[in-house]
Amino acid sequence: MELEAALATVLRNKRRLAGFSQEELAHRCNIDRTYISMLERKKRKPTINIVFKMCDALDVKPSDFILEIEQLID
Repeated sequence: MELEAALATVLRNKRRLAGFSQEELAHRCNIDRTYISMLERKKRKPTINIVFKMCDALDVKPSDFILEIEQLID
């Protein structure tokens, strides 16, 4: 699996587990909803700052988030 696809999969799963819509997650991260949508559709690559904001909003350790992505890439 490619990096963008793995990130999109992990982000969508974590967001859904948290019970958040794309809009709710975007609001909690202080970013536009369309950005979350583009990440989940593999159209954008997040900065490390955005990854940390999303992880904070999702109550997930960034290292765990990255590890899940890494496991999907293998």
